Amino acid sequence: MQKKLKRDLKARHLTMIAIGGSIGTGLFVASGATIAKAGPAGALLSYMIIGLMVYFLMTSLGELAAFLPVSGTFATYGSRYVDEAFGFAIGWNYWYNWAVTVAVDLVAAQLVISYWLDTSTILFHFYGFNINVGFLCSFVFLAAIFLLNYISVKGFGEAEFWFSLIKVVTVILFIAVGTSMIFGILSGGERAVWHNWMINEGPFVGGFSSMIGVAMIVGFSFQGTELIGIAAGESKDPEKNIPKSMKQVFWRILLFYVLAIFVISLIIPCDDPNLLRNEKSDISISPFTLVFQNAGLLSAAAIMNTVILTSVLSAGNSGLYASTRMLYALAKEGKAPKIFTRLSTSGVPRMALLATTFIAMLCFLTSMFDNKDVYIWLLNLSGMTGFIAWLGIAISQYRFRKGLMIQGYDLSTLPYKASGFPFGPIFAFILCLIITLGQNYEAFLADKIDWYGVIATYIGLPLFFTIMFGYKLIKRTRFVRYKEMNFSRE
Repeated sequence: MQKKLKRDLKARHLTMIAIGGSIGTGLFVASGATIAKAGPAGALLSYMIIGLMVYFLMTSLGELAAFLPVSGTFATYGSRYVDEAFGFAIGWNYWYNWAVTVAVDLVAAQLVISYWLDTSTILFHFYGFNINVGFLCSFVFLAAIFLLNYISVKGFGEAEFWFSLIKVVTVILFIAVGTSMIFGILSGGERAVWHNWMINEGPFVGGFSSMIGVAMIVGFSFQGTELIGIAAGESKDPEKNIPKSMKQVFWRILLFYVLAIFVISLIIPCDDPNLLRNEKSDISISPFTLVFQNAGLLSAAAIMNTVILTSVLSAGNSGLYASTRMLYALAKEGKAPKIFTRLSTSGVPRMALLATTFIAMLCFLTSMFDNKDVYIWLLNLSGMTGFIAWLGIAISQYRFRKGLMIQGYDLSTLPYKASGFPFGPIFAFILCLIITLGQNYEAFLADKIDWYGVIATYIGLPLFFTIMFGYKLIKRTRFVRYKEMNFSRE
């Protein structure tokens, strides 16, 4: 058995992991909802502002990960530079977030497959359960991503590299087709350019309140960029490759998102009924599909279904990896059962992988009983913990840098130094907090408070604080003072 994780991830893996983790169904499908709700200018402005926030979060994480490249970084940084209880709660929340997300991706795969197959068709009965086509497809996909993670970290890295490459090529192709339509080279964009910005309420729809609601959707689209921090502990030469990846990733992400949204806003009007049906599973809601269809390209929906299926599998692959490494890191620090620290000869924490897969399967089984209320709660909880992780990054990096300065550390010797300190982490923290608290503020403004909606939306926050303060009371931990911070790199 190995005693340490293997550093088999190369620079190209890290770059594609960061890009691929953020380009997924959030861009391919949910981007249409942002334009429908906030208007073309509102959506574009939201993506630019959230993109800036993500930039500061990424550079903050880059500074931490390059200095201390360990797997499951959020828990470690939170414990070292904030409070052991804070790191404990961040770690368990992030593990749960991705374990549930894997289940969500498996259900999403069913919805995508339904374009070709009737997933409700029952194949056979098994101990009282009806095994249908959809369940069988999801089981096959889970087995595939499980094997990719089970064999070696290199297998995960290679799979994620090619998954991400497919998505990147698709976005580039989309921007090229859309630009050709705007300039009249291809048909379908005759009323494009600024016409769609001037209809109905103009470039902004619903005002500031709509932008707050859209910001949560946009934030979800960017979630996954932090995976590069999780992968840091298994990368070759992290002091060199992590800074290199950080410098490349943000501009590519911002380029893809901002340009894609801009092209969509010029071609598809915000009152297009297909954009408004964002809660449906039909692939025709994808603005990417609508643009291809408007250009007269045949089989556009089928092509986009294939790409979105790839993005779903990519998200599940990344989610299983991230949650497994977080559970391994928690166990290494004594915050989870010691059995999860066991590594295979190929350096994979397989016991942590098995436990995470089991939880993902339990969450997925709720869909078999059509228990929509439980499923919605799980979705809201996983989404909230994603933003809590971002808040944890901002807090940890701010205190990390302040501690270095107070202890007289030579900042020029840092492998990677985040720019814009202290504005960057403070800006990211404030904006992330506003989005987190304001995602369902309308529920409090109604004549009668929608308590069900409030609880379903914000349940992740009391759970986080319960875990943190519960651990704090049991372990008697205290806030780490700047002068007492441990800056050893082991």
